[in-house]
Amino acid sequence: MMTLTSTQLGQLAAQFFLAGAGTLSFAVLFACPKRTLPCCALVGAVGWFVYELAVLYGADAAAASLIAVIPLSLAARICAVLLKAPVTVFLLTGIFPLVPGAGIYYTAYYFIQGENALSLANGISTFKVAVALAVGIALVLGLPMPKGHRWKSK
Repeated sequence: MMTLTSTQLGQLAAQFFLAGAGTLSFAVLFACPKRTLPCCALVGAVGWFVYELAVLYGADAAAASLIAVIPLSLAARICAVLLKAPVTVFLLTGIFPLVPGAGIYYTAYYFIQGENALSLANGISTFKVAVALAVGIALVLGLPMPKGHRWKSK
């Protein structure tokens, strides 16, 4: 088993907080309720932390995304239950760091430049990540809610 160096641990800690800050910024931009903002940041930070950890241990982007979206979705569900808010608030903002935006951009860029082989390669890789995210979310959201849980309307 590979052990992490202190430099790698420091980088993971920094990325955890930076991912949380980015997710928090997106949650503010998305106009999430103020009481949900800390949990939104935590969900995004957890997802990115697990993603980076999976990459350090040798997973490719699609596998790392699948591995990361499972605890991210679980954290989103837990926050939704604890704060009595829709899971979408936490899931939509928390998944922000994992969305393959650069892959989409480069797929279009290479297509416009006439580099069809590069465009196709980037497109396939981006599609794999998107499918991994969708599958991971579906797996977790398919789990039953805790017994006795009821949404309370205000």
